[in-house]
Amino acid sequence: MTERTVGEVMTREVVTLAPGTPAGQAARLLGARRVGAAPVLDEEDRVVGVVSRGDLASGRRDRPGGTSSGTAREPSGAEGAAEGLTVRHVMAAPAVTVHPEQRVAVAARAMERRGVDRLPVVDEADRIIGIVTRRDLLRVFLRSDAEILADVRRTLRSVLGAAAPARPDATVREGLVVLGGPAARDHGRLLRALWRIDGVTGVLGEAGEAGGPHRRGGAGEHPAGPRRTAAAAGGLPAEG
Repeated sequence: MTERTVGEVMTREVVTLAPGTPAGQAARLLGARRVGAAPVLDEEDRVVGVVSRGDLASGRRDRPGGTSSGTAREPSGAEGAAEGLTVRHVMAAPAVTVHPEQRVAVAARAMERRGVDRLPVVDEADRIIGIVTRRDLLRVFLRSDAEILADVRRTLRSVLGAAAPARPDATVREGLVVLGGPAARDHGRLLRALWRIDGVTGVLGEAGEAGGPHRRGGAGEHPAGPRRTAAAAGGLPAEG
């Protein structure tokens, strides 16, 4: 397993909200579905923001984009309703989103940089197709050393050739790849390939020199569209 994409690990069933949904109603929905936050969609299913249970509880306005983490205290469900607040008033906008072909590592860095626990996944027109959470990403990176080593050995064969006389040996410990034996002729290409393996935290050669991370690229296959449950302004959605 190498270079997994957001589309491979995202959840296609997404709880969503409309901007005009009353805050109290939105809080009850998120509580019932046991989700910390939900994307907010316009009439064309484009993501215009994200609202968390914490946002709804506190009734904060003019939130800067991408600061909603969904980790604040859980609202009672009625908070905010008395003030006539809607999701539009308290959502974080613009939303931080990712595309399905982006690498899992890119999504993880975006979550860490913005301090969020989930990212809406959108297509080229910014329409919702899924959601990816921190837990989804952890499942990718929390791989055993044995799993990583198997990928490392496949990569060595692919890059250097199965019959290469100078192919280095390798060990993995806590995600750190240590290459033994003589240096490979195509050392730079090998390092780039090893860093693309999910779960790799570093690469060391025999001399103890570490290979630095490289930009990850490429495109993944777009998955099928999501199954959505949306809360319109007029009432709660049916359970699905």
